[in-house]
This record gives sequence, C-alpha cells and structure tokens, in this order.
Amino acid sequence: MATPHIAAEKGDFAPTVLMPGDPLRARFVAENFLERARLVNDVRGVQGYTGEYKGKPVSVMASGMGMPSMGIYSYELFHFFDVRSIIRIGSAGAISPDLRPRDIVLAMGACTDSRYGAQFSLPGTFAPVASWNLLERAVRAAERAKVSFKVGNVLSSDRFYDDSASTLAWGKMGVLAVEMESAALYMNAARAGREALTVLTVSDSLVTGEALSAAERQTGFSEMIKLALDMI
Repeated sequence: MATPHIAAEKGDFAPTVLMPGDPLRARFVAENFLERARLVNDVRGVQGYTGEYKGKPVSVMASGMGMPSMGIYSYELFHFFDVRSIIRIGSAGAISPDLRPRDIVLAMGACTDSRYGAQFSLPGTFAPVASWNLLERAVRAAERAKVSFKVGNVLSSDRFYDDSASTLAWGKMGVLAVEMESAALYMNAARAGREALTVLTVSDSLVTGEALSAAERQTGFSEMIKLALDMI
C-alpha cells in the first residue's frame, strides 16, 4: 500500500488523522498526547504516527506547507489508507480586528487565491467548506474547554510573502485569518466523500502587529491540539 509519499501499510492509519504542517509538531503530538504511539511514516521526513487518545485510535502526520503539499498527503490518506476524516491543526495570521494571538479559529469555509480547484473542471467556482459533523463537535469541545474561539471563513493563500499587500482586503468580507492549506484539504475531502476540518491558533495579527513568543506559541498550540483530540 506504500505510495510515492507515504511508506505505510493498509491499517497503519486510524480513521481520523490530525495534520499539523510541521513534522516536528506531529512528533510533539505523538510524544505528549498519544499513548502507544508508533511511527508509521517517515518518507522525506514527514513523520506520521498512530496511537491512542483516551482509548480511541488516532493518527497524526504532517502535511507540509502549502496547498500542493496538503493536496498530496490528504489525497493519499483518503484514497489509499481508508482515512475517513482529517483535522488540520495549524497556525494562522489574523486579518480580523476581533481576533487576538492565541485565539482559536474553526474554519467553516476556506476562501482561496489558488487555482487548485481548476483541476475539477467545474462550470463555476466551488466553495470549500468543512464537515458540519466535525465543526459541530469542535464547537462543543471549545465551549467545554472555555477557550476563546470564532467560527468563520479563512483565506487559504498560495503566498506567504505577498508583494501586492492585498491580504487584509479579505477581512472586509468577514474573513477571519489567513493560512495556506485548508482549501485544498476541503476540496479533496469533498471529492473523496470524506470529512475535514481546520482548527487554527492565531499566532500573530496582520491588523495590530501582535505576535506570540516561542513559549506562548507552545502553550497556545497545546490548547488547540487538546481541543482537536477531544473531538474524537
């Protein structure tokens, strides 16, 4: 069952996979939150682990940065390894003045400036949205945890460094934050008939210039990871 990017066997992945962008964050989740975690993939250093959380099987594997990378890994997990749902756990830059660093964003929809969706040859513009089942569970988990969170649109951009400085314009349409993977994940899930959700920690604000320190990022990301795991 190995693919060009995942050296694993059928059954190595749990039905639900958490996907941070960073391989080191995947290892952090496995070592600090999962029981009996075992390495199931390390091709190109993209580490994937499967273990248990409160008795439930769960996997965690990095997606890499950007929609092309997320597109590859989510496609292979959905189509070759029987993964039913992927929960992206990542960071984002706030473009809404209502968000502050460490706030949680649950991405109900993902706007994009990417041409990723052109491959589906649709006679119009597809709107990538999260699984309602996962989103509802995430809202309940966030309410139980009493964390500061918002539900809404995010922007999945192909550009980290934007020469046009146009990112903030999306905020005028109520878009909450910018990141780089969710639209591809949601489109792949829709095409495969599977479920997907993005849970983000605001690491910095493009509106106010506020940003988390390295220590604050660790704490904030841990809150997000626990929220995602508590959904399962």
